[in-house]
Amino acid sequence: MHNLSIFYDTFYTAIKNTWPMLTLFIIIMLVLKLSRVYINHDKFIFYKEFYSLLFTIYILLLYYLLLSTENAANGINFIPFYEMTRYSIGSKAFYYNVIGNIVLFIPFGYFVSDYLKAKRISHILFVSIIISLTAEAIQYKIGRAFDVDDIILNVLGSIIGFMFYISIRAIKNHLPGFLHNNIFYNILAILVLIAIILLFGSIWGA
Repeated sequence: MHNLSIFYDTFYTAIKNTWPMLTLFIIIMLVLKLSRVYINHDKFIFYKEFYSLLFTIYILLLYYLLLSTENAANGINFIPFYEMTRYSIGSKAFYYNVIGNIVLFIPFGYFVSDYLKAKRISHILFVSIIISLTAEAIQYKIGRAFDVDDIILNVLGSIIGFMFYISIRAIKNHLPGFLHNNIFYNILAILVLIAIILLFGSIWGA
């Protein structure tokens, strides 16, 4: 439970520190989308729009977690597995720097796999390498560390996300017909939305 609290505290802190940006982006997206639906009579499927919104929120949090929380000194590590093996397994540093870098990119692997309708690991591999490599290059440019281990761990997280996508897709194909209905997914999206509202409410002190 203590190890899970590390991730929860990190996630909660990220939202707490970025809620003004998140709130503004969410409102902008909602207003623009609803206005477009009203003006052009576009078809509106709630869970699909909410899914897109979740991806936007995730990308904004990913930016914060990758570029705004690391305090490592400027440096370069091109030796695979050099940095990650320095941490004692089970230590806070291990969970934060090793497990954390994997977990951080699991949603990325899932979202991107779904967007690309990926069928093979190679479909997600190239994208995750480019994105992680770019993030590390930016970190180095702004005075932090470039670490090849972070890229390896991020890519591993993306592959796990891809495996989740493939698994969920396989399960979905064997579900009863009523579970393929938009109403079912809309209800799930509403439940997740309520959870997000409660989380933001606790941050705002409501």
